[in-house]
Amino acid sequence: MSVKNYTAEEEIIKIPRFEESAGFYTTKQRSKTMAKIRGKNSVPEMMLRKALWARNIRFRIHRKDLPGNPDLVIDKYRLAIFVDGDFWHGYDWAKRKPKSNLGFWIPKIERNMQRDRFVNRSLSDIGYTVMRFWEHDVKSNLPVCLNQIMLYIEAAKDHVIPAKE
Repeated sequence: MSVKNYTAEEEIIKIPRFEESAGFYTTKQRSKTMAKIRGKNSVPEMMLRKALWARNIRFRIHRKDLPGNPDLVIDKYRLAIFVDGDFWHGYDWAKRKPKSNLGFWIPKIERNMQRDRFVNRSLSDIGYTVMRFWEHDVKSNLPVCLNQIMLYIEAAKDHVIPAKE
């Protein structure tokens, strides 16, 4: 795995290891529950993919050669799309911080948010436009999310997208 080069202006947030020696204890039930959480092919992501495919928008999924492995990439228009989980990426973070196990979850979620900012900058630097949708927006307002993507594509058709470097 390649080393991420973060800028000096932002100190990397350290996350405590989730193990008994660090004071954390997990039951088998908790481990089983956490193992079911998907990082890829989540329900909101699949909803967005099916809706785009139905509109004849072709894309690649989980491109490993791009920073952050975007959920969807439309190369023709240099567009990277992420569907972010509300909890994992800190939706409404000021109001919705976890209530328990704060020593682990707060640095964990804040580190995810920091990584999202880094990935956005990295993709922008190589000429991609980044769109991020919250899972609750995709689930409850899929047409609005689709409209945003379609508007970008229509605008991009009129302009020349810079070629890959």
